[in-house]
Order: sequence, then structure tokens, then C-alpha cells
Amino acid sequence: MVDGSEVLPSADVLAVLDADPQGWAFARAVRAGGDIVDFELVYCNDAGAGYLGQRRAELIGRRYRELWPDTVNDTTLQLYRKVVESREPVTRTVYYDRPSVAGHFELWVGPSGDGFVARFVDLRAVTLGPQSAGGTRLYEVLDAAFDGFTLLRAERGPDGAVLDFVCEYVNKPGAALTGRSVEETIGRRWSELAAPDERGHGLLERFREVAETGREWQAQLRYDDHDQVWQIGAAPAGTDGVAVSFRDISAFVGQQERLEQSMAAARRAAGRNAALQAVTTALVAASTAADVYAAIGAVLRPSAGGQGLAVLLRRDEHLVLQYHAGYEEAVVAHLLAVPLQHLYPATEVARTGRARYLSSLREFVAAQAGEPDPIPNGGRQAWAFLPLAAAGDVLGTLVIGYGTPREFDEGERANLAAFAAVCAQAMQRALLFEAQRSIAGELQRALLPAALPQVPGLRHAARYLPWTHGADVGGDWYDVIPLGDDVVTVVIGDVIGHNAAAAAIMGQVRNALRAYAAERHSPAVVMQRVNRLLLDLQPDAVATCCYLELHLAEGTATAVLAGHPPPIMRAAATTDILQLRSGPPLGVSNDVVFNETTFLVPSGADLLLYTDGLVEDRRYHLDDGLADLRRAVRSAPPADPAAMLDHVLNAGVGPQPRTDDVAVVWLTVDAAAGGAGIAQRRFRGDAVSASAARRFAADVLIAWGERRLVDDTLLLLDEVITNAIQHTVGAVVVRLDLVPDRLRVTVADRSERLPHPRRAGADSENGRGLLIISSIAAAWGSEALPAGGKEVWFEVARTG
Repeated sequence: MVDGSEVLPSADVLAVLDADPQGWAFARAVRAGGDIVDFELVYCNDAGAGYLGQRRAELIGRRYRELWPDTVNDTTLQLYRKVVESREPVTRTVYYDRPSVAGHFELWVGPSGDGFVARFVDLRAVTLGPQSAGGTRLYEVLDAAFDGFTLLRAERGPDGAVLDFVCEYVNKPGAALTGRSVEETIGRRWSELAAPDERGHGLLERFREVAETGREWQAQLRYDDHDQVWQIGAAPAGTDGVAVSFRDISAFVGQQERLEQSMAAARRAAGRNAALQAVTTALVAASTAADVYAAIGAVLRPSAGGQGLAVLLRRDEHLVLQYHAGYEEAVVAHLLAVPLQHLYPATEVARTGRARYLSSLREFVAAQAGEPDPIPNGGRQAWAFLPLAAAGDVLGTLVIGYGTPREFDEGERANLAAFAAVCAQAMQRALLFEAQRSIAGELQRALLPAALPQVPGLRHAARYLPWTHGADVGGDWYDVIPLGDDVVTVVIGDVIGHNAAAAAIMGQVRNALRAYAAERHSPAVVMQRVNRLLLDLQPDAVATCCYLELHLAEGTATAVLAGHPPPIMRAAATTDILQLRSGPPLGVSNDVVFNETTFLVPSGADLLLYTDGLVEDRRYHLDDGLADLRRAVRSAPPADPAAMLDHVLNAGVGPQPRTDDVAVVWLTVDAAAGGAGIAQRRFRGDAVSASAARRFAADVLIAWGERRLVDDTLLLLDEVITNAIQHTVGAVVVRLDLVPDRLRVTVADRSERLPHPRRAGADSENGRGLLIISSIAAAWGSEALPAGGKEVWFEVARTG
């Protein structure tokens, strides 16, 4: 026996672990005759005790078998023993729903003296929080995309009317703009947060209307007491919430107001009011960068009298040409990317934020004296180089060239500066708008796999096509998960909704699917566990999913549908929508049972998995979309999967234009055996495994064309697998071997207890299974396996 001092680290290290938000525990090996038979817990921090649902004092000094008796027969205790004996740390994900412990834990276990140290965390508590990778990216996007952003949840009265809103999220810039901290804002009602002047603007009524009608609202509100103007927008978020974005546009409005004052002065002094109004109107109406450039080219250059105009924006250490009008090709070639250290006056303006005016060609040439590669003048004789500055940031330089020399008086310089200021504000708004529109695609791509793994015998391609408004985000996803032994899982799904929560839930569901698949659970069990996890974490969330487990060497696949459209398979001369057992979506009920369907996948077969946005919307019926898709898959020319996928996406399938995100995966199976007469599956050792094994055997026999063997085989299999489940702990493996004259079915388990016929009494409910097998089977037997456990087999004749 080794004392605890050889297991525990120093007191300084334990003090650090005491403050760690992750769970930490140290355990000492309990030995008998030199063998490890149990572990005694000698340390656990408060965070770990909280995850385990007990106090530290209730844990320290007690043994594993005493603390968690209903987990002794799984592999966790063996895992700890292996770490101590091999001295090699391991990482594992476990899910428990037992009387003694419940949670979805991520474990790191390493050796420590004659025992081990474990770091663990309950994933249900952190997956959707900002500590997770997907959550961190999402919050960073929200902080960067908006000055202020908040999510409000409606509070309704008994009659269903919205009475108030509760702040469920606010980003850091938003909290700062309101003069409160995030902690002071989240969880409080809008009626408590809103200032009296905000209530005067009727924001509560506006938000209530958005929540009840689903229509977006946007307005500019002026607060004279604070001399501020705010741009506020509200959009529905889910079924009972409102997403609000807001920004202080006082500087921009003030700039517009000063511009209007300058316009009035210019009208009185030089009669240029019409031109200024045209510029302002055109730029205020512009919502995209292309609109801004078009307005500048159509209005600004003619009104300012310029012969040529160019917009150059800062990109790292260069000025990059974004738009030009009236410039010659030779000049454009020089302006495509100008280093900021170049002597061209536009670079100085971009660096300093101060305008520069050149009245003659001589001044232009002198400005670039000593530059090895000067920018040519292109026939212009005077220039105005104007900074595009907004909110203290210089975006780039606006260049106006004139065909004749000219002097720029104070009035004209002021007028041009006002032009550039409005252009910069309009350009900043346009760039922000386009950035917000791209959030969905960027965030989705961040949460989707960067590259799908290569699997021998399987070629694949995938596409994600976002369809978004503003900063909406979607929940479509896909994944390819190699499991070894010529087994690969392909999954595709869709979280209902287009908001930040949908994207976060999508990342969480995808990660959970990967974890459970890697533990080699059957497809139905993976779905059941993800369904339970989703209901625990997000009771209001709903997701559809198609989970496909391909056994390449066998030429078989097992699929589970959770409210998702079925795949399409093209094999030989046929292209069909697969007829699979279907269950409800994930997140609907805890009582759902997901059923598997097993089918053959011949060598050379193509499979297409997709989300419903490809084939249907409120305007386009699902049957029509599936018919479109079947024709497109059938007509796709043999090529690589990426080219065939492009053919389908360009074939006009489903609603046009699309009104939802789309994810698609094309699979081409090269290594499938295609009906070689061997199929094997692994089932959990529980009651539902018997029915799952029967469905597997029936599906495979029907696919092999052996329907007449189904009844006898299922009767015999039921007896054998029921006996295996009753007398063993752990997985049960069912294998079907079809040879010319018979079918051989083998059931292997971890129990070494061989079956023995016994006489059953008249009233006995047991003891007749082997008599049934002996009567029906052509032959049967059992044998112990060299590595432990046993297998029971029986044969059914194919003739006679």
C-alpha cells in the first residue's frame, strides 16, 4: 500500500487546483496480492465535487466501487488501472445517466505515484457557453460586427400578450454604450433598463410588435438631452425573442448636418446646392460598396468638374484600387496596389489623414521626385487628394483629377472635404453592412470541418450554400468521421432557425455526434444520446439529422433518420430515394426511439445527402423538389464527386431562388463488396438491442434476396441474442455469413458461460430457447473465444 503523499503533488500545486474551474481529482491504487482492485479518492477540488453532485467531504477517503457502484462494469475502472500500469495518460469522453452520477464528461487521466490524477469537466455546462471554441468565435463575431447588440426574451401574460422583455445577452460594446456593465444588464427587464426618454420613443411597443408580427423594424432616434442620435434595429430571434442592434451615429449625423450647412453656404456663394444634394442623396441611399462607388462616379465627378476619379482603400501596407472612372489603362495598372511608402500623394494622405491639392503637372511631378516607379499623370493637370476618414479611422484616399490646371480656393476645398467625408461615412456603412451579411457564411464555415478526411475506398465532396439576411446565421452542418476497420460515418443535419443560437447549437450537436460515434455506439444509440443531450441543454431547440454508417468492406450501410429527408442512391442503372425508417427530429421528446435501416451499397454506387433547403420551401412542395433532385442525380455525368455535386447544384433543383441554407454531401463508394454475403454489427447489451439486431438481420436478408429465410432466422436470433443480453455485460456482436447452401448467424459476447440445454417445467417461462433452436436450426453450437467470451452460432438451410 502506498500512502497518499506519494500520489498527491505539493501543497502549492493543490492550492492552484483548488481555484481551478475545471474538476481535478487524485486517487490512490488499492491493491490485493499486487493487483489493483480499486481506487481510493485522496483529493478532489470544489469544481470537481460540483460536477459530481457531491460535497468534497463526502468523496475524500472513499473508494470508486463504493462511490459509483453502477459504473463498475463499464470500462472506466479498467481505464484508470491501465493508466497506472502503463504510465501513459489518456483522454476520454463519457456520458452517464446513472443514480450515482449523471453528466457528459470529458476526462484527462494521467499517472501520479501509485495512482492517477484526473482532470474533468461536464460538457453540458460549457459546450454552449463562451468557453467553447464555437461559442468564443460567435461572441467575437458579435463584438466585432456591431457597436451594440442584445438579445431580448419576451415575457408574456396569461393571455399570451408580451408584457416586457428580459435581456439574455448583450455584447461588451453594447453594454459600454448604455453606460452599464454586462453583469448589470443581463437578466434584467427592459422596463428597468430603459431610460425615461427611451420609453418616450416607444421602444417597448416597437419590440413587442416585432415579437408578435415577426417583422423587422429600424429607425434613427434623437435624444436631445444627451445630444445623441442612435440607429436602432430590431429583428425576430427565434420564436419568442428580439435581436436588437444599436449604434451611436451622432458623429455621422452631425457630419451630415454640417454638410448641409456647408451646402447652404455653397449655394449662396457658388450656386452648387443641386450638386451637393445629389451627392448626399445618392450616398445616403447607397447600401453596398458597389452602390457607393456607382454614386461617386455618377454624381461626384461631374459635379466636382473632375476628368478622372479613383477610390483607393488601405489594405495592410498598400493602397488598393477599388473603383475608378475616366482613368486610362496605363494609370490603372499602376494604381492596383500602391505601397504606402510610395511618393504618390495619395499614400501621404492615407497615412496622415490630411488632404493635399496639386494645382499643376509641375507640382505632381515634383511630389514624386526620386520615386523609381512614379504614377503617370494620364493627361491630368490638377488633383485633389482627399482622405476617406470615418470615426477617426482613415479608410483610404479619394482622388479627383482635372484636365486643366486650377487653383483650389477655401470654399472649394471645404466643399471637397465635405464630399469626401460623406463618401467615407457611406463607405463605412456599406462595408459594415456587407460584413454583417457575411457573418452567417463565415461563422458557419468556422463551425463546419475545414477539410473532410480522406477515406480509402470512398470519394466525397461537400458544399455549404448560405442564404442569409443581415447578420442571421443558420444551423446546417455535415461531417465525415472515419471509425477504422473500413467503417466511416457520414452525417448531415439542420438546426431549425436562423440566429446565433442556431449556429451555436449546430456546433454543439456536431461535436456530440463525433464524440458518440468515436465511442462506436450504433447509429440509433448515437441519435438517442444526442437527442437527450439536446433536450438537457436547449429544451426549445429542434434539429433534423441523417446519420449514415458505411461498412465499405461489406458493401452495407446502416442509417437513421431524425425528421430529415432520405438520401438518394445511384447504382448501376437505377437512381432511387432510399426507403428508410424515419423518426421525429432531435429535441422533440425524451421518449423517442430511433430505428435503424440497413441496406446494400454496391461498388461504384453514388449517395447524395442534403438538407431540406435544397428541395422545398413554403412555395415549393417536397415531392416536386425530390423529383427534381432524382432527375439531377440520375443525369450527373460520371466524374469526380465535386463535379457531380456542381452538376446537381446547377440543375435548377427545388425552389428558385432559394430561401434557406443548403448543405449537400456527395459520396462515391469504390471499395464496397456489393453483396459479398457477409454483414456484421455491434449492439449494446440492453433490451432494445434484440429488436435492433432483428431489424438488421431482416434488412440484410431482404437486400440479399433471401426473404424466405427471414422468419426462421429472426426467431432463432431472438433466442440467442436475448440469452446473450441476459447473461453478459457489454457489447454483443451479430454476424451473418451467406454461403451457397446455408446461412450462418454468429452472436458473440463477453460472457464465458456456454449455453446448456435443460428441462423446462410445464409452468416455467424459461429453458425452452435451446429446444427451439435445436428444432428449427439446421445446426448450432457454441465455443469459447481465445481472447475471452464466447460465440453461439446457428445455421439455416437455404434449400429444402
